[in-house]
Amino acid sequence: MMMRTTMTRTMALVLGLGLTVTALASCSTSPGSSPSPTPETATVSFTDDARRTVDVPSPSTLTRISPSGALSQMFLMAIAPDLMVSLGSAYSVSDAAFIPASVAQLPAVGELYGSSTINYESVAALAPQLVVDVGEPKDTIVDDMNGITDKLAVPAVHITATLQSTPDAFRKLGALLGRQDKGEQLAEYCEKILSQTDSIMSQVGADKVSALYLMGSDGLNVLPATSYHSEVLDDVTNNLAVVANPSSSGMGNQTDLEQISTWNPAVMLFAPGSVYATVATDPTWRGLTAVSTGRYYEVPEGPYNWMGQPPSVNRYLSMIWLTSLLYPQYATFDLYQEVKDYYSLFYGYDLTQDGFDALTAHSLPK
Repeated sequence: MMMRTTMTRTMALVLGLGLTVTALASCSTSPGSSPSPTPETATVSFTDDARRTVDVPSPSTLTRISPSGALSQMFLMAIAPDLMVSLGSAYSVSDAAFIPASVAQLPAVGELYGSSTINYESVAALAPQLVVDVGEPKDTIVDDMNGITDKLAVPAVHITATLQSTPDAFRKLGALLGRQDKGEQLAEYCEKILSQTDSIMSQVGADKVSALYLMGSDGLNVLPATSYHSEVLDDVTNNLAVVANPSSSGMGNQTDLEQISTWNPAVMLFAPGSVYATVATDPTWRGLTAVSTGRYYEVPEGPYNWMGQPPSVNRYLSMIWLTSLLYPQYATFDLYQEVKDYYSLFYGYDLTQDGFDALTAHSLPK
């Protein structure tokens, strides 16, 4: 069960107190006055979530930041798109329609963790002042962050962001980037969705709907319970995909139709590009309860998969969508309005009713 993280503006200020201004070069002062850092040389001391204390540019001098990959790209686009100089991965033409042109047109330089390896020469050519990594900390996170600095001579910081700690992550980013007001707005929004979902699931109690999330071109990969990627699915459903060794990959664990038939969930969720369109006419699928009862759905996508590929702030959309889909008696909010609010806040995009209908064409009760 999700518990709402309560963070106040006072706490956000406390987070900001971890940044101490220092000067890298002396400046002339009049007698009796205190020296102050020049704009070109001012830095702050920032303790990141890898427990590293790093000298980074002060917010007043920070104009160029680079994300380490797709997860941090999504966080930075929400809080400080004007400071970004690169993308981890490029947007397709259809996905770019949801993204501010100033961001969508940035060069893609690869990812520290991802399918496209980061190109350090390309990053260096863009002259970022700071590299920001956001997401799940790898076991090698300290070496990875230090490695970025060694290769680029640019400070790099890591901020951990699980589903529950996302509000905290936005407040830390707000302090780091000098965007406290925006960070607080994003944090409070995320806390609202966490609290809303927690309230709904408290009413659901032990009556969670049994479900599977199926991926891959044949629909035979499942998102395993207890994995980083399955946080939302585990919270709002009885995720039947309990396996011995849950994969840490976003593509989950491979299985077969015999096992899926044994699990026989009440609801099936298919990833975009999977077999959603053919299961109703496929004799190997149509005998399953979710298919025979019409309770199978395709996860909305645009510009990102709502279920969390990558597992970033887009997972807040999955909380909104799934609670509305599975528990409409408790999720009494206007789904379109909730999704519209998200697109406006995180993408700066005005989602119309027609646009929403297109995104959810295969994602709501038939």
